[in-house]
Amino acid sequence: MGRGRHAGYDDQREAILAGAARLFASQGYWATSMNQVAEACGLSKATLYHYYRDKYALLFSIADSHVLRLQRIVGEAAEREAGPRERLHLLIRRFVQEYAEAQDAHWVLTSEVRFLEPADRRRVLDRERAVVAAFAKVIAGIRPDLDEATLAKPLTMLLFGMVNWMFTWMKADGKLDHEAMAPIVTDLFLGGLQAVRAPQGDKLADDKETLT
Repeated sequence: MGRGRHAGYDDQREAILAGAARLFASQGYWATSMNQVAEACGLSKATLYHYYRDKYALLFSIADSHVLRLQRIVGEAAEREAGPRERLHLLIRRFVQEYAEAQDAHWVLTSEVRFLEPADRRRVLDRERAVVAAFAKVIAGIRPDLDEATLAKPLTMLLFGMVNWMFTWMKADGKLDHEAMAPIVTDLFLGGLQAVRAPQGDKLADDKETLT
């Protein structure tokens, strides 16, 4: 009878993924070795291989688990008894929060997924397409005429263009944080520049404090 997993096994796997994602995001997938991942995680190489068979398994797990979390956020929003406008507010806020907490994994998903084998890449991309389709459905609920004009999906991609790359220019120690930015993104998307409301108090920062 085989040995069961020890307490904390899943936590250790997540810690390894986080460490690998940091390295992949900072120096690239191909430039990162399993030795570096083991050192970054404070593990021996043998222990690292106990959790992940190779560097490729790390790459796939980082990308797949990140987009799976995004799918879960979409699913949770769909289960709420709310109108499409309220649901879009919720989705944008939750996605901005997720990206803020998983910036390295998000970078891997957007930049390094090209190194996956075709079948694995399709699996990840299919999950991403499902997320896009869910957003487009909410947007179509707000403006059915846009859906009829086949604009719901392009508008969804424009929305993701605002949200997806926020982490590349926002400073972690800036006064304007991700929580403050989420309603700004929503206001801008739904109502244009005239609808944007400035954050109050210490959430308002100038470009020097907010941008890299």
